[in-house]
Amino acid sequence: MLRNIWTPLADGQPVQHKEPGQLIYLQDTRAECFYYIVSGTVKCYISSPEGEERILTLPHAGELIGEAAFFDRQPRVSSAVAVTPCQLVEVDRQRLTEVFARHPDLAISMLENLARRVRLLSEHVDGEFLPADKRIARHLLSLPADARGELHCTHEEIGSSVGVSRVTVSRVLGEFDRRGWVRTGYRSLRLLNRAAMEAYLSENGA
Repeated sequence: MLRNIWTPLADGQPVQHKEPGQLIYLQDTRAECFYYIVSGTVKCYISSPEGEERILTLPHAGELIGEAAFFDRQPRVSSAVAVTPCQLVEVDRQRLTEVFARHPDLAISMLENLARRVRLLSEHVDGEFLPADKRIARHLLSLPADARGELHCTHEEIGSSVGVSRVTVSRVLGEFDRRGWVRTGYRSLRLLNRAAMEAYLSENGA
């Protein structure tokens, strides 16, 4: 197991296996636990009463999911599903108490993680007031890159995350490609000029 700051949560614990498309937890259900992703990629999304979906994040190995609802003891505000084959470790209150007792520094890290989660949700709300190209740019800048510096996401996933059509995503990415900011590929893309994209976002207070 690749060790990172959250690995103590998983040490010695049983691992759950999820296949692509398999549900991990469901929106509006009680959060009795959260999860540490040992391997794979997960999609966290919200659903409207009309059945529309909006992707919030695509967390990968080494990240946590479902912790916000777990801590505030309220129903989950999102659902999570496996995008690739995943290995997950379930963390309940007893397990978390045991780990915090042995690793008290992790409590501060958890608070920092929750603060980042609040900031992310705030950016989703703020992003609704941005034009489509800046919403897409902001989303791309927020995605983690793999070891080769590539972002793994489809045009449909990007569109669902920022609330625009696949056609709009393709058009905007084509423009970013022509500007030399990104290089697009099959189900992935690479940021070539992060500084230029960040400067574009900062124009007119964006």
